[in-house]
Amino acid sequence: MINNPLQLSIAHLNDTHSYLEPLSLPLSMAIGGKTVTPYVSAGGVARIKTKADEYREIAKHKKRDFLFLHAGDCFQGTLFFSLFKGRANAHFLNELGIDAMTVGNHELDIGNEIFAQFSKQVNFPILAGNWDLSSESQSKSPRLSDNEKVFSYDADKQIANCLIKEFQSEKLAIMGLSIDRMADIASPDADTPFVSAVETAQRTVSHLHGMGINKIILLSHLGYEADKELAAEVDGISLIVGGHSHVLQGDYSLLGLKKEDDYGIKVNDTFIVQSGFYGQAIGHCEIDFAADGTVTSFEGSNQLLLGRRLFIDADREEESQSELYNTICDVIDNHPLISVCRKDARMQEILTENYQSKVNNLKKEKVASLSQKLRHVRIPDEYGASEVAPLVAKSFYMSMRKRGFPVQFSIHNAGGVRCSLQPGGITAADIAGKLLPFAIPIGVYFLSGRSLYQTIEGAINNALSNGVDGTGSGSYPYTYGLRYEYNSELPAGKRVVLLQLNVDNDWISIDKTKVYCGTSSSYTMKGKEGYDAIISTVAPSYLSDVTMADAFIESLRSDRYFLNISDSSYSKILTR
Repeated sequence: MINNPLQLSIAHLNDTHSYLEPLSLPLSMAIGGKTVTPYVSAGGVARIKTKADEYREIAKHKKRDFLFLHAGDCFQGTLFFSLFKGRANAHFLNELGIDAMTVGNHELDIGNEIFAQFSKQVNFPILAGNWDLSSESQSKSPRLSDNEKVFSYDADKQIANCLIKEFQSEKLAIMGLSIDRMADIASPDADTPFVSAVETAQRTVSHLHGMGINKIILLSHLGYEADKELAAEVDGISLIVGGHSHVLQGDYSLLGLKKEDDYGIKVNDTFIVQSGFYGQAIGHCEIDFAADGTVTSFEGSNQLLLGRRLFIDADREEESQSELYNTICDVIDNHPLISVCRKDARMQEILTENYQSKVNNLKKEKVASLSQKLRHVRIPDEYGASEVAPLVAKSFYMSMRKRGFPVQFSIHNAGGVRCSLQPGGITAADIAGKLLPFAIPIGVYFLSGRSLYQTIEGAINNALSNGVDGTGSGSYPYTYGLRYEYNSELPAGKRVVLLQLNVDNDWISIDKTKVYCGTSSSYTMKGKEGYDAIISTVAPSYLSDVTMADAFIESLRSDRYFLNISDSSYSKILTR
């Protein structure tokens, strides 16, 4: 096979997380010896469309071929996902003209089914080179393994199936790799495991070279540090377009944003790019290959996509306000890593007519009213425990009981609740967008009393870093139908000194030899952050299609007494 040089232009996104509308981005700028904090409108699919089309035209003018890539995590994050479960994401990625996407962990927060549906709706390839679909159940519909747009792991050859593009009579391979420990942080179905990313990359590069293909791009959702490690370990990859870590490469320190590595950091002979998060920025590079696959030229940058309006504090004289406004505009307009651009009219029309009205209705729909604030704290303090987290746990219990499961209690991690509830009306948007913003399903499991003791203690040990290297206070367990007392000064394994179950309004001690039925989020059911013992089930667990927000909204609508927290369980730390 005779190889030829190749000149490419590549635009890329990652971790857009359903941010279809622009967001209000706070900046921090030193002007005239003072710090000012203007707010600007950043990102949104309509601005991304404008900029991507501009890059396409530039590439066409320069007679360069063009690719537009997405490095995963387009799911979750806003009401557009809570409402449309991937349909809106598919629509807009199709409209943007994405050429390929890899699988992010949040694509699989709710199992495979919604992503399988998404994969049927998009008109571009999904690159999942270390996702082994070879044993996917025949009973599923739709099946990922039957979808020709899904380029998964070849279990026989132990390599990634790659997208092969031909430009200027030269072949380019694009492979996609995702976090191989996906089951630790998401909910891929058990019959579709992820395998080692590094080993897959090594074998795939060797296979491609054997085919005479020496120009290789990796579309990665491994994380920034993992991308650098892979580039150091695996030769033959020209460019890694990455995601997962939300790194906005480039120097935005003048705007008060974190300064990161320069765009296109190079490790060995591999360039690595990443373009932030929430669709606020788009990355773009021009990369030239010699016939032997060597990169002879690489240039590019991220561009933060801003609107023309900005907002500053109003407690200034009108004249100084105007002067300050103009100074800020000058800084923004002249920043080399900022593009002030208009929204694409057609994209904005699609967003407005098909999706925004339903999101706005959710923002208006009041499902309950509070006469006083309900406070949320992760760990009980001198003012008490969370008043919200036990209600969230209660909603799980009510939801699963309503569906016929014999649940006796529920447990929810404190970090799964994101805010307190303020007095006044509570809308569905407050719950799905603020209180419980991640569309994570709840499930049912059966545990021995002994494992239940271990689960509660392990979660608290982790939250308090008591004898373990804890991951933070978010693991603290709030419950419904259970109550417990924890003594931090006792030896490990004996710190839960009281654990009782509510049976017909009577509190009965948990018997370590008996089996009990509980409900929690799928995140907690994975046994992370001190919940190791919860995976010691004595019967197969069940994962529902009801998300945390679904359960809470359903409970508010169906039970007028739901917000009465007097019947919620308590937790108590005896010493700290």
